[in-house]
Amino acid sequence: MTCNYGYAAHKPYQDATEIITSTTQQQIITGTVRNTSTGAPLSGVTVNVKGEDVATQTDDKGNFEIPAEIGDVLQVRFIGFSTQEVTVRETTIQIRLTSDEEILDEVVVVGYGTQRRKEITSAVASVKEEDFNRGGMRNPMELVQGKVAGLNITRAQGSNPNSATNIQLRGMASMKGTNSPLIVIDGIPGGNLDLVKQGDIESIDVLKDGSAAAIYGTRGNGGVILVTTKKGKAGTPQFEYLTYGQSEIVNRRPTMLNATQFREKVIDGLNRPSYDLGSDTDLYSELINKNNFSHFHNFIASGGGENSTYRASFNYEQAQGIAKSNSKDQFGGRINFNQTGLNDRLTLSANIAANFAKADLLGGRKDDDSENVPDFEQAVQRNPTAPIYNEDGSFYQTQEYNNYNPMSRLAHRINDRAQQTFSGNARLKYQILDELSVSAFGSYVRDNWNDRQYRSTEDWDQRLTSEYQGMAYAYKRNELNWTKTFESTIDYNKTFNDLHTITGLLGYSYQYATAEWFDMSNNGFTTDGFLDWNFGSGTALTNDQLPRPTMGSFKEDNTLIAFFGRVNYNYADRYFVTAILRREGSSRFGANNKWGNFPAVSAGWNISNEEFFTNKEVINDLKLRVGYGVTGNQGIPNYLSLITLGTGGVYPQGGIYYQTYGLSRNPNPDLRWEQKAETNIGVDFGLFNNRVTGALDVYHRKTSDLLYEYRAQQPSYGQSTIWYNVGEVVNKGIELQLSGSPIRNDNVHWQIDFTGNYQQNELTKLSSDVFQSDYLEFGGLPSPGNLGSAIRLEEGGEIGSFYGKRFAGYDDAGKWLFYKADGSTAHAGDMNNDDLTYIGNGVPKFQASLGNRVSYKGFDLTVFLRGKFKYDILNTADMFFGNKKWLPNNVLESAFGKHDRLDDDPQYSDYYLENGSFVKIDNVTLGYNVSLKSEHVRNLYVYLTGRNLATITSYSGLDPELQDTGFDAGIDSRGFYPRTQSWAFGVNIGF
Repeated sequence: MTCNYGYAAHKPYQDATEIITSTTQQQIITGTVRNTSTGAPLSGVTVNVKGEDVATQTDDKGNFEIPAEIGDVLQVRFIGFSTQEVTVRETTIQIRLTSDEEILDEVVVVGYGTQRRKEITSAVASVKEEDFNRGGMRNPMELVQGKVAGLNITRAQGSNPNSATNIQLRGMASMKGTNSPLIVIDGIPGGNLDLVKQGDIESIDVLKDGSAAAIYGTRGNGGVILVTTKKGKAGTPQFEYLTYGQSEIVNRRPTMLNATQFREKVIDGLNRPSYDLGSDTDLYSELINKNNFSHFHNFIASGGGENSTYRASFNYEQAQGIAKSNSKDQFGGRINFNQTGLNDRLTLSANIAANFAKADLLGGRKDDDSENVPDFEQAVQRNPTAPIYNEDGSFYQTQEYNNYNPMSRLAHRINDRAQQTFSGNARLKYQILDELSVSAFGSYVRDNWNDRQYRSTEDWDQRLTSEYQGMAYAYKRNELNWTKTFESTIDYNKTFNDLHTITGLLGYSYQYATAEWFDMSNNGFTTDGFLDWNFGSGTALTNDQLPRPTMGSFKEDNTLIAFFGRVNYNYADRYFVTAILRREGSSRFGANNKWGNFPAVSAGWNISNEEFFTNKEVINDLKLRVGYGVTGNQGIPNYLSLITLGTGGVYPQGGIYYQTYGLSRNPNPDLRWEQKAETNIGVDFGLFNNRVTGALDVYHRKTSDLLYEYRAQQPSYGQSTIWYNVGEVVNKGIELQLSGSPIRNDNVHWQIDFTGNYQQNELTKLSSDVFQSDYLEFGGLPSPGNLGSAIRLEEGGEIGSFYGKRFAGYDDAGKWLFYKADGSTAHAGDMNNDDLTYIGNGVPKFQASLGNRVSYKGFDLTVFLRGKFKYDILNTADMFFGNKKWLPNNVLESAFGKHDRLDDDPQYSDYYLENGSFVKIDNVTLGYNVSLKSEHVRNLYVYLTGRNLATITSYSGLDPELQDTGFDAGIDSRGFYPRTQSWAFGVNIGF
């Protein structure tokens, strides 16, 4: 990169008079130049009067002085930023430079290296820090939610600080293996996202297609997400402090009957006087944590000299959920160090990160219960005339089906997790020749957590009439997962005759991972004085009238070894070819198929660089890409190909009972990789002086040799099931990414970003000649009613298809009528399996997002919308709670409204399927770069963010954005975690 600094490029503004000519009758114009995105002052910026030999540079605070007249035009130039022309209208001016996207985006992180964007021949998306979503994010991946076409990021439990973020790229590709993308953090494959915090991330790059992800072989089936953290920079030592505070309110609550309505419609309306328990209780409100203020802090120090740089960040976060007893406190840090030596030929880069978390898992769910009934389900169904407390202060317990008092549970139980996560990695690189280098990389990641659960002697489940006989229960679990990785690469980069550029990569990778856990439980504790810290005092060890204590432990490991290479060829920045081959071996597969090959090839043609291409005033950039790649999936349990032993009964010998062991799994030495072959055709373009840029991709993926557990022949096999490679899935889709700048002048910059995608997922093969399966079922519906599964998948069918009865109305008595296969109608009891059919699909066909960012002087406003379209939702809450049969439990208002005619037991049919399409006003942020004249503060940026502000949908449930990354997509559970609207106020300060 080159830049002409003008005549005074080497001098500060104080010396500018030495090079100024014709200054007679001119005024001294003063100003400050700042970065539009961060508000930080920019030093070394060249400012000159257009058409004259008058120029200067900004000092280290971004200030400048220059002789000019009102009406003159100042040209402002700086490396990495778009040149700006500013008309002088007053003697003091503020100038903000916007990053030159072509330069910033020129280098994109790909597997085991980087490439210039114009050389990329695969489907790769890159999101820089300035484009991240704003506000308090529970997971780093939420920073790019809606920013990458085809990348689906969903939090099924909303803002629950202890819930997982589900990530899926381009649909489902496996029935039993991993469907999530591989996360690579600073080169660590399988990096832990708990170790990455806001303010520490430089970019997130997504390898979407097989030709890009093949470099990661068996871990690239679901795509690859590369997270690059910030590094130190040489220069003046700097400090940064990033903080925000966030509070949440319930976005929409269920419309169950309150006490007044319950008395009117049920007690009086249906003449059920025994249902009146004498109180007026809003249990939903009681479960809400109204003091849910969360806050985050990240303090950063960075700097360095000519040969070494450093960056250290230290963070603390207290995240409060909207539910009571639902929180996560964590603190940690990240340190990066880089040093060069031996005439800049030897480079050492090292990172250390740690995070320590304490989570309260009690709120919002019911632990240690096979039903796993969440607390907020009780808020809907519990009789609103039932009190919370008895007159003596104890908790009042209702005795109806599926009932408990969640306030009692919160008062008398403990469910905590203490987690410690660590990673360390180092890379040593030696530049043997200008075009040849060798590197060695090593990493270690360790994740350890301790769970503790306790039910006190006062807990309802421990009552005197229970099997625990009024005594307490305790449970503990310790789990440890660690992975060590070593990788070595040789890199080659050479340009011949200024036309031919060849880059090459050869590498070796070794990864060993192990997991171990230990757990135990005991009961019969006659005092709560020790809680769960004196396990030996539990009398269940000696009292066989109590439930038996438990103890368990386990350990497993796996090894992955690979050899890989990549070659890139560039001819005159017009023609590009990339070829990849990875040969990989895994201990998880059978003796006959330990190793697999994963090739890829892709090509690009930069049409706009051709001599015959003359329409560059309209089309500035036009590149065609074609890629094909094969990736694998080793994300399955360990030891599936081997004979494993399990415990059986005991046998007596000499008065002693000995444990027996036997076959617990059938061996399969032919167990092999699932393989996905993917073809991607794409085009990158820039229009109207690159005011509009974008990419369009069309892909076809075929995953074969899907692993599934099939019924095994007996007696030839010892066990009834065996894992085998049989199935096949096809994914097809279209993705579009657009960016545009409708307005871009001295004062206003308006940036628009759009992403959209269409996807289709089909199971094309499920059975073979040996192993047969007619269909698979998912989404088992809860009791009562024994309603079975909601989703069926068979050969030729789409993933996520609802399968059930078709609603035909009610009879005169309010009983269900459904359509039979011959078109006639019948009651529920007269329906059979032949009458069932496919009635909908829960996987969104289309997803889209639209981001708008407007900057005006020091202000910037971001409005971000997301949507999912063309899919169905099964409203199970309405199916059970919208039915008067659920009485004497409470019901939704719909039981006396929309479903008032219904007088029958709950039934699953298309009657409860609703259109799930929605558009969310997902993020609105107003920020301001405060103009400061301070020796100590470089920049100050303040912002206010509102998230999940409004949802436009016809769905009658709480929120149409559900779990849609698995085989049971589109089922809205009757137990829910409240969806919230959040407001955050943040400050970023640079010192």
